[in-house]
Amino acid sequence: MKNLFSIGEMAKLHNTTMKTLRYYDQIGLLEPIQIDVNNGYRYYSTEQFEQLNTIQYLKGLGFSLKDIKSHLDHRDIDDFVNLLETQKHLTEKKIKDLERVNRKFENRIKDIKLAQGIGELGVIRIVEMEERNVIRLIENIGSEPEMEISLRQLENLANMNSSIFIGGVGFTVRINNIKDKKFDEYNSIFIIIEEEDIDSPLVTTFPKGKYASIYYKGDHTGSAPYYKKLLNYIEANGYQIAGDAIERTIIDHYISKNKEDYLTEIQIPINY
Repeated sequence: MKNLFSIGEMAKLHNTTMKTLRYYDQIGLLEPIQIDVNNGYRYYSTEQFEQLNTIQYLKGLGFSLKDIKSHLDHRDIDDFVNLLETQKHLTEKKIKDLERVNRKFENRIKDIKLAQGIGELGVIRIVEMEERNVIRLIENIGSEPEMEISLRQLENLANMNSSIFIGGVGFTVRINNIKDKKFDEYNSIFIIIEEEDIDSPLVTTFPKGKYASIYYKGDHTGSAPYYKKLLNYIEANGYQIAGDAIERTIIDHYISKNKEDYLTEIQIPINY
């Protein structure tokens, strides 16, 4: 039976490329069993099939070629078990990270669909909110550029990536400013978080309790009339403002280029 295979045959049999096999040869990971001195052709034997299978198997598990070469050079069972345990730990971490990202997608989808399903806009509701975990940066913000700069600062200080937090960002208006009807000055920016393992001094909570809530079409620039409406409702019904207002544009220019799709919610904590 034939026991020498050209580099092309070897590549085809193992669903790889000749370029890959040449590179493995170059780094000493899988050297041909024979090289024709006349034409430089590389040949492999059936004894090397299992070695290539092992390389492809370990590579598929995420091992680096350096680690694979180290194992094949030493062929030590204890080292191999340690190698597998290390990769298992890294894989479990990746799974947790992906599960965390998936939860964010799920919450974001739920958030947008819930917002789209709101029938009556501009209607005030009293809602009971559970405690919410947030990363919050206390800083005076009075313009759109300041909003963007503050968001970048918040993400950097909390060591967070921006791509997944679109829609989870909001601002707060100081309680005294609400009472003085100054609605265009924010005193903090925040990001809603689901994880419990974020280690940052910026982690805080919005307290559990009752909130006067209103949704309206538009972004932060159109909030003033709705703050006034909330204030009138709170006063008319004998409530007291219990803290800073929470304002979050759920659908904005990051999600839709159509301004008519923009949707913002304002919540003001209240008590009797």
